[in-house]
Amino acid sequence: MAGFAAAGLLAYAVDLALFTFLRGPAGADPLTAKALSFMAGCTVAYAGNALGPYRTARTRAGVRTFAVFCAVNLAGAAVQLLCLAVSHYGLGLTSQRADTVSGAVIGMALATMLRFWGTRTLVFHNRGRGGSWTG
Repeated sequence: MAGFAAAGLLAYAVDLALFTFLRGPAGADPLTAKALSFMAGCTVAYAGNALGPYRTARTRAGVRTFAVFCAVNLAGAAVQLLCLAVSHYGLGLTSQRADTVSGAVIGMALATMLRFWGTRTLVFHNRGRGGSWTG
């Protein structure tokens, strides 16, 4: 789990740094900046997981595997947004602190559990051993 966390932290740092650069000095619009930074973060996370905690998993590397990895990460992002939307719009908790807690704390915790499960179950799994990673 430590390797998964390390890869995730590095990917988060890349995502945040690239988004900040694209929105700031590069002058990109927010959606373009976020889409590009998200893909860069996914690429770093995929490489970090493939070369780190899941390096012994027997899986086919390639476009399909990377696409499934990105889909798992998009599902995690949707969980974070859902937590934020429920708190902000559904419960009326509209302060910056409430948004941070719901999106970046609660949402991130739930999204991380989903990403961990999805990464080990759907992306990096040992074929021929019941379809799940036994690491």
